[in-house]
Amino acid sequence: MGPLVSTEWLGTRLHSESLRVADCRFYLAEPARGEDEYRAGHIPGALYFSLDRDLTATPGAGRHPLPGAAAFAEDMRRVGIGIEHTVVVYDQGDSSMAARMWWMLRSLGHRDAFVLDGGWAAWERERRSITAEVLPWPPAETAIGGTWSGTIDREAIVAGRDHLLLLDSRAAARHRGEVEPIDPVAGHIPGSVNIPYQGNTDETGRFLPVGDLTERFAALTSRDPIVCYCGSGVTACSNILAMEIAGRAGVLLYPGSWSDWCTSGGDVAP
Repeated sequence: MGPLVSTEWLGTRLHSESLRVADCRFYLAEPARGEDEYRAGHIPGALYFSLDRDLTATPGAGRHPLPGAAAFAEDMRRVGIGIEHTVVVYDQGDSSMAARMWWMLRSLGHRDAFVLDGGWAAWERERRSITAEVLPWPPAETAIGGTWSGTIDREAIVAGRDHLLLLDSRAAARHRGEVEPIDPVAGHIPGSVNIPYQGNTDETGRFLPVGDLTERFAALTSRDPIVCYCGSGVTACSNILAMEIAGRAGVLLYPGSWSDWCTSGGDVAP
């Protein structure tokens, strides 16, 4: 079973006691909007997880640094997500926010974590069951792991750039340094290639077929290791997810990403 599940798959399992559904709707320009939408209506049984509040630490390297692994694992256990549960994560659009939580769970060793293909938009479009009721889960019996795996920091990138393939997941214009709407410096890490994460999904928010994703990342398959970055370590997880769908596992995440690199004295290519 791959990292995606369908709306049909989830719809037949909503009442499973071992299922946990995580709503990760989030809008960078409107941080409160995702939770407001969740409270107005969500997939039955889902709880809300905010990028800013639940999936990010402050302070840290970059705009969305990872929280401490042990603390995050304990937070998940406390709210009811343990290693014994199957977790399905969704967001409002292209699954880039859902991919962040999926990556975090998988990084801590939780293999039964999946992304809902098409997310909230597909669920709503198909007129599936929706509720505004919030039902907390009991604390989990067993915590997930307590150490991040599959990450690399700025110092290790600097030391290993001769053999690393750096994949920039941002929009092409940001990679080329033509625009920079968020971070203080425009450009990219020298030597990085650009495959924008936005191309992983179709106009409905569903991921492209496996064959199309395989072709999309074909030029990278012979390289190892691959390091994926974006602006702040969030949307890069979409490219990691897409490559795993295409059969390319083991891609590393640079959590600090461009927001860490460009403010820490790293070389910048325009």
